[in-house]
Amino acid sequence: DGPPPVPQTPGAPMDIKIHDANRDYVIVSWKPPNTTTEGPIIGYFVDRCEVGTENWVQCNDSPAKICKYPVQGLFEGHSYYFRVRAVNSRGTGRPSRMSEPIAALDPTEFERLHGELDVVTYYDDLEAEGKAPGPPSKVCASETDRTYVVLSWSCKVLILKVGAGSWQRVNTKVPIRSPRYAVFDLLEGKNYQFRVLSANMYGVSEPSEPTSTVTTLQLKGVPSAPGQVVATRETDTSVLIQWAPPKDPNNLIGYYIDSCVKGSKDWTSANHKPHKQTRFVVHGLTTGETYVFRVQAINELGLSDESQESAPLSVRASPLIFHQETIYFDPFPLLPSSPYDVSLLYCDGESMVINWKQPIHSGGAEVTDYYIDKCNVAKKTWKEVNIPPIKERLHKVIGGLTAGSVYQFRVYGANLIGLGDASTPSAPFKCEAWTMPEPGNATFFAHSFSLISSGADKMPSASRVHCAHVCLYNVCVMLYEMLSLHLHTLSTCLQIFLHFCYFEGAQEIKCGVDEESGDIYLSFESCQMTEKSKYVWKKSYQEITDFSKGIVVKTSGSHSTLLFKNPDKEDLGTYSVSVTHTDGASLPLSSTSELEKMLALSYDIRNPIIPLKTELAYKILERGRMRFWLQAEGISSAVTYKFFANNKELVNCEVNNSTGIIEMVMDHFTDDSEGTFTVQIQDGRAKAQSSLVLIGDAFKAALAEAEYQRREYIRVKEGPHFTEFLSVQTGDNASVTLICKVANLKKDSVFQWYKDDVEVIPEVPADLSSGVCKFPLTNFSKKDVGLYKATITDDRGQDVSQIDISGSSAAELSIQCTAEGIMLQCHMKYYTEEMKIHWKQKDSKISASERMRIGGNPAMATLEIVEPTDKDKGMYTFEIVDPEKTHSRILDLSGEHRGKVIGGLPDVVTIMEKKTLSLTCTVCGDPKPLVSWSKNEQELELSDQYVIALDSGKFASLTIKGVSLEDSGKYTMTVLNKYGGESVDIIVSVYKHGDKIPDVKPTPLPKRIMPPTKYLGLRFKTKS
Repeated sequence: DGPPPVPQTPGAPMDIKIHDANRDYVIVSWKPPNTTTEGPIIGYFVDRCEVGTENWVQCNDSPAKICKYPVQGLFEGHSYYFRVRAVNSRGTGRPSRMSEPIAALDPTEFERLHGELDVVTYYDDLEAEGKAPGPPSKVCASETDRTYVVLSWSCKVLILKVGAGSWQRVNTKVPIRSPRYAVFDLLEGKNYQFRVLSANMYGVSEPSEPTSTVTTLQLKGVPSAPGQVVATRETDTSVLIQWAPPKDPNNLIGYYIDSCVKGSKDWTSANHKPHKQTRFVVHGLTTGETYVFRVQAINELGLSDESQESAPLSVRASPLIFHQETIYFDPFPLLPSSPYDVSLLYCDGESMVINWKQPIHSGGAEVTDYYIDKCNVAKKTWKEVNIPPIKERLHKVIGGLTAGSVYQFRVYGANLIGLGDASTPSAPFKCEAWTMPEPGNATFFAHSFSLISSGADKMPSASRVHCAHVCLYNVCVMLYEMLSLHLHTLSTCLQIFLHFCYFEGAQEIKCGVDEESGDIYLSFESCQMTEKSKYVWKKSYQEITDFSKGIVVKTSGSHSTLLFKNPDKEDLGTYSVSVTHTDGASLPLSSTSELEKMLALSYDIRNPIIPLKTELAYKILERGRMRFWLQAEGISSAVTYKFFANNKELVNCEVNNSTGIIEMVMDHFTDDSEGTFTVQIQDGRAKAQSSLVLIGDAFKAALAEAEYQRREYIRVKEGPHFTEFLSVQTGDNASVTLICKVANLKKDSVFQWYKDDVEVIPEVPADLSSGVCKFPLTNFSKKDVGLYKATITDDRGQDVSQIDISGSSAAELSIQCTAEGIMLQCHMKYYTEEMKIHWKQKDSKISASERMRIGGNPAMATLEIVEPTDKDKGMYTFEIVDPEKTHSRILDLSGEHRGKVIGGLPDVVTIMEKKTLSLTCTVCGDPKPLVSWSKNEQELELSDQYVIALDSGKFASLTIKGVSLEDSGKYTMTVLNKYGGESVDIIVSVYKHGDKIPDVKPTPLPKRIMPPTKYLGLRFKTKS
């Protein structure tokens, strides 16, 4: 209660409960707080305080991930309070309200102190003297969680064993006096069996029969997001919200509902405790304001993703429309009014039969469901009576009633739109048995009903029987209350009657949009036309007389059409039409949402958009030229287009009508080209526009690539150059040769060799006629190590290539699969006769054998392991020993300490644009691994939008704020330490608001194992 101690930290958890209290432990559970604007909750801390003190002690060192925690290490006989605090990346939130005090006592002792047991008899007292007790019976697991199981049985003093392949004693020091015990420190998702032994002063019994296999729970994650959210009008300050439950509830606790004024991002929580039903009335809204709503599901692990936002809804009441002493019902249904006259028909002291009158106004749709609340007058608390809806207006309330207590009832009616207001609370009714006879005369009621039913098809016209209808309606209601045997038939009678009263002769206005012109039309047809009849169109029940804004009335025979040539929002309103000199009249058309849809459709027809397959993009061509292009769908040969760079029109544009590709080539892309590039397309009335922004780093990257392509073109096309740069070839006799290839030469072109910037003359001159130039290094040794460079020069310019064969003599170890096993390889940059080679496994030298084949050539050393087994796992070392020093390369094939992704990441994520995406998982490794993220094989850079975090070396996350369509793609998380690691892929698909959610089917991809070097995964076979 109150603001958090640190901004953006979570609110206080709720509903703290204590379960299964025993002599040295209790189990604490709670419900998560709603995080409307705060970051996701990482976990919870549980605190305890001994009664009589104010010293709160934290019970867990690391945050608990689920909303249940066993607190151990309590002192027997002491009483404690408990509270819970939520933790997120910003810090620790306010503590919850503290629990009721609970004593750490044996359950039997607790029951005796509270008067629930008069006598406690232990098993010692029941056994014959000098005889060990018999085995316990009915051993079962009464509660199962992730890391503990609560056992119960039918006898007292005992010793417990648990089976996990072999039987292990659980309680070795403290005897258990109660028939209930919690076994802690179990593994998640494992199978266990339990058995119990009794003990007394004479010995130990035989073990009980083992329990059936008990499987501990596993974390399954938070629920999936709730389905579509539908908001409907309720009153002028409240809205009814309904939604579909999540597809994966995962032990669902309830829901949190948030509201937000349209256009703002200030989300407000509508409920502070999880709501269990899939419908909720949001109160306290501002009349006339437009809101959107969203829902989150919650379980013990936390909150799901937000649902999609509801369609915007303006808050206003739903009245009936009165005009010219005639009642019109809105043809677009609204919420019903409240039922009334809640009455008690019968009570037997244990149940109460109540009925009520149906709502006076149904809202234009049939009232099909009813919900009842009851209130104990002494306690003044309202509670639900029924969860499933009641279809009839008569209900027997069973259960939850106390004889002699006084109760009140209230009833809600519901139609297809939603739940109406509650009725006025009934008079107080005392729950005591009726001793008088039940009222009523079945013969009289049946006769009355027969008269009314038989006359239902002879109703007079609506214009002459208003008063009679009211009287007959009252009679029907009276019979409805009393004759429970004919509820459905009477209801049908009343519906037919009301239909004749208010709707006979009334017809509907048809509305639509002309597909060619985009004009909105309202059309009406009368079957009662006379020579003097005229159509009178009305807006807000006032005749339309102003036709200056493009409103036209066209009448032909019995048809009349109201056309809107230039429709806009000012035309929204309630429209009706009457026909003079007849009884013909229309039902009013007042659905703002329907008219708004037609207005939007009219705009789309008048202003069509050319769909684009590809937005404006660029490609760098030869000579550094820039090609800007896009691809449109279904353009004609009459299409026109313009390219602009910083609002200046460009020329040199082309279009391909068969493919829809429109392109423009810019010959000179320079520093002055930074800015915005735009293309405008028009094909008939259809238009399209696409822009590409090249500023900052994006422009610098494009300019650098263009300049590189320009230099390459000049180098290759206009002067001597290398077509193949310097490389090293190693011969079978340990000889080394430097080789390259040149082109575009002249007679006076000169080729030269350098070592460490000093010119060297090879024994064999360069063969410029073929372009292949070689520099042999026979009997390669340490003195030949260095930086080698080759140049080709003439009067047109010079090109240079160089290679470094100094430094380490060997590359890192890598692995390849062979037909018989695996092969460890080390590629050597050079090898001399003075060098010696050794292979080691776990510091033991490996000798060549049939299983361990040592081989290679001067360019590569190899070790092939034939049919590897678990014994071949471990650390492998490759050593090259020369007269000066020893070079070594190490490869860990144990796989035990490398970085790993334990779980938590999905294969595919679909998310609506402008939302925040959070990808979170657990990683492990020793030493703690480094985590990196990439998108489409390009490493992600940290920014305000992309936030990468690694909490406690275990919880890795990537948060993308305000996702857009450009954020779609393949994201890769890599976890790596010195022993290797692995990487996983996640496909992210972003869609626009209002679009259909894309159906992206995941393609299961295995985790890619990343050893210390760049080899791809390795598996060992295990021989049986």
